[in-house]
Amino acid sequence: MTYEKTVEWMFAQLPMYQQKGPSALNAKLDNIKAFAEKLGSPERKFKSIHVGGTNGKGSCSHMLASVLQEAGYKVGLYTSPHLKDFRERIKINGAPISKSDVIRFIERNRAFLDKNKLSFFEMTVGMAFDNFANEGVDIAIIEVGLGGRLDSTNIIKPEVSLITNIGYDHMQFLGNTLEKIALEKAGIIKRRVPVVIGETQPETEAVFRLMAAQKKSDIVFADQMAIQVYETDLLGSYQKKNQAAVVACLNMLEGFEITEKNMANGLKKVIENTQFMGRWHVLQNNPTVVCDTAHNREGINAVLEQIGQNDFRKLHMVLGFVADKDLDAILPLFPKQAEYYFVKPSVPRGLDQDELALMANEVGLAGTSFKTVSLGLEAAQKAAQKGDFIFVGGSTFVVAEVV
Repeated sequence: MTYEKTVEWMFAQLPMYQQKGPSALNAKLDNIKAFAEKLGSPERKFKSIHVGGTNGKGSCSHMLASVLQEAGYKVGLYTSPHLKDFRERIKINGAPISKSDVIRFIERNRAFLDKNKLSFFEMTVGMAFDNFANEGVDIAIIEVGLGGRLDSTNIIKPEVSLITNIGYDHMQFLGNTLEKIALEKAGIIKRRVPVVIGETQPETEAVFRLMAAQKKSDIVFADQMAIQVYETDLLGSYQKKNQAAVVACLNMLEGFEITEKNMANGLKKVIENTQFMGRWHVLQNNPTVVCDTAHNREGINAVLEQIGQNDFRKLHMVLGFVADKDLDAILPLFPKQAEYYFVKPSVPRGLDQDELALMANEVGLAGTSFKTVSLGLEAAQKAAQKGDFIFVGGSTFVVAEVV
């Protein structure tokens, strides 16, 4: 098969959560453990850092990889979801896995995948671990997909675990309180493996301290520490919290030599070193057009605060969401003094633009609906004048269509 046909088969045969929703999930580790064993337990052949949390785990993962690359190490990076190309999920020193490696991996393991009906995410985790082992990475940064305790990535034993923060997201799987969600996220804490918590939250601090004590793991809260602030090319004031968590994590990493210069250069060149996209991504200036993949209450709040720090004449918001998002909690966050362009991301889970417009109108957000993201953005650009600000977001899939 060609690369395109291979990826098409992966998406069609083994649906991914990002496309299909709850039906794609398999909330246990039996399949990935069996697959890893079949592959020769590749997760045991490289060192790793495990990164979980509700918001910021993608940014933190890329920051960690960039700093370690600057220190001269061969660094694997596994993240999800991708924006444009499946291969973005599996990188080594910023370079995505080759198309030929994707094809070979699926061809070599297709009988097992068919027979055991692995999920898209399980097969992708297996592919990443196999690639990192075969390529001999010094260390891999592994981002949790969803939750932690039962996430397919949770078969590794990392050098350090990092949990960024806890917010209300994926509550149908993780629980409807911050304490319950924290318990699922804390499932990545391993025995005698140090853990860094990015943000101290009253509802979750006790959960993390208890889990760390049970596992005899050292625990630190990054926001309780005096940590140097570095310049970074990841824009958005919310990246300060992510950076503090990353620095604390690297300070707890043993066996790797990271100089002050490595730290400074790595945080300054995250995009260059890792090809990171979609976080406060400036698409054009005058009028300013920015997109961001924030898609839950806490993430969107942070982005809206960042927008508020900019000077502009008029605000234009191009918004689209997936159908299972809790919009009752999200839509009221958005400013009423803005012009809205309601769009539908082109995935099966995409929320109809007219339905979104009706829900938005109920909370005082006025605008027009468009069948596609590109039509909505085009309308915003035509309406905007110099000095205006256009924001594009609400879903990773909306951003994927504009970057």
